[in-house]
Amino acid sequence: MRMKPLAFLLALSALSLAAQDVVRLGNLKFAHYGAVSYMKEIAPKYNLKIDERMFAKGIDINPAIVAGEIDASAAALDAAIAGRAAGVPIYVVAGFARGGARIVVNASTGIRSLKDLKGKKVGVARGGAQEVLLLAELAKAGLTWSDKPGKDVLVLYMPFADLNQALMAKNIDAMCQSEPYSSQAINRKFGVELLKPYDTPIGEPIRALVITEKLYKERRDVAQRFLLCFVEATKKFIDEPKAAEKYVREVMFKSQISAEDYQDAIGNSPFSYDITVHHVQITTDLMKQYGVGKMANPPKAGDWVKLDLLTEAKKRLKVK
Repeated sequence: MRMKPLAFLLALSALSLAAQDVVRLGNLKFAHYGAVSYMKEIAPKYNLKIDERMFAKGIDINPAIVAGEIDASAAALDAAIAGRAAGVPIYVVAGFARGGARIVVNASTGIRSLKDLKGKKVGVARGGAQEVLLLAELAKAGLTWSDKPGKDVLVLYMPFADLNQALMAKNIDAMCQSEPYSSQAINRKFGVELLKPYDTPIGEPIRALVITEKLYKERRDVAQRFLLCFVEATKKFIDEPKAAEKYVREVMFKSQISAEDYQDAIGNSPFSYDITVHHVQITTDLMKQYGVGKMANPPKAGDWVKLDLLTEAKKRLKVK
């Protein structure tokens, strides 16, 4: 019996959907994570279905990976390093954004330099790029710190979303904050930028795209298509800034951030593709030095940074 044209098309469509390989992606709600989030929109082109799940902090994704609930994630490199040190089976496969942090002070404090933070309360989220950048800057300024009274600087750990409220309410004097929240504080006039914390050995921090060892080793074709999807999404956001802004502001943030907030945030955290073994090692060394991540056995970058899939994806899509 011949199948009717409509029934045939529906059957073909169902077959196509069934054939899509699923990649479960852990992501964070920040402006510079936009291209990673956009991957799910173009995933069918690579015969993929990307199930995105949002987390509060990058370090929160690690237990989900261990539980077998997540195949890939976008997070601060620090969270990935801490995870790998704790035995989370992941590989760094790309870098998706640079920068993305500022040290912002309450506009009424009169703080003009890092040394002026002596005797002050500084807020930061634990386990992200912001934490190690803050501690590296405090060390460079010759200041001591603790999350308990008695040192030069009292560091208060709180979620990203609470930092701006704490600064506005003057519960903290300064914060090392991610984008777009740091730009929002500045544009809403209750915060003033003290500095972008990129003058330490880390330089500009690079956010890491990671995949599980299982995805890399056992589903290599899927992993390669995932990287192709990443490179295409990132290229679009770099080449078409208006489309990138529209997606981040309207889809990710539901129009809760302004055009000015977005432009300032991306100006301080541009989309990118690359990361290096050297950068991962330097970040690991500083984390160990400052006790970030509480790592008993810091991982050697050369053992778990795998850039072959990215190199191949950029080659196929003619991206330099």
